[in-house]
Amino acid sequence: MIDIIGRVIEFETRVYPERGDLYARLAEHGQSPKALIVSCSDSRVVPEHVVQAEPGELFTCRNAGNIVPPFMEVNGGVSATVEYAVAVLGVSDVIVCGHSDCGAMKAVANPAGLDALPSVAAWLGHAATARRVVGEAYPELDGGDRVRAISLENVVAQLAHLRTHPSVAARIATGSLTLHGWFVDIHAGQVLGLDGESGRFVPLREGTLPVAQKAERRLAAAQPLAVAAE
Repeated sequence: MIDIIGRVIEFETRVYPERGDLYARLAEHGQSPKALIVSCSDSRVVPEHVVQAEPGELFTCRNAGNIVPPFMEVNGGVSATVEYAVAVLGVSDVIVCGHSDCGAMKAVANPAGLDALPSVAAWLGHAATARRVVGEAYPELDGGDRVRAISLENVVAQLAHLRTHPSVAARIATGSLTLHGWFVDIHAGQVLGLDGESGRFVPLREGTLPVAQKAERRLAAAQPLAVAAE
């Protein structure tokens, strides 16, 4: 704790004065983050470091397992954060970000021992879809490969939950919100992105940005196309 306090003092005496103009601008004009990222609480994965964000650029929500409960199933901080970021701050992108060697996903893969952690067990119930998908679609996997597959499928599952939120659904329908699924491989120092077209996670590369769902206006209720007379 002494080390942490020392860093706070350094922020006050060195970092803040050096970035005084930026903090003054944020204090006067408020925040306008570009994206919301829902990531795991794991101390090894810091979203702001991964995207090298400046203060004011990234709205962040962190929890065990980078989970987004379906709308109204849990009226808690994650749902409120999503709603505020999308409906009030007007972020143009939402990222659900998982990672390798995730303790939460290890517990999802093997729930034994969660009896003493009822809150954790209930929370990780929102990742049950990932375990079921891996069990039926990738039955040959076990050990670390199974945990990694659950971690990847969990990102897909949480994106599906995200779409149940009215604020998100409305912005998607207007074509003004893009959804992303990311996976940080701690061992490789690499970030993978979900390609919504192929359904696969692929490396992020300059000039190519795989997205889970593009910002395209939905036309399900638009005027039907005229059918040519026979």
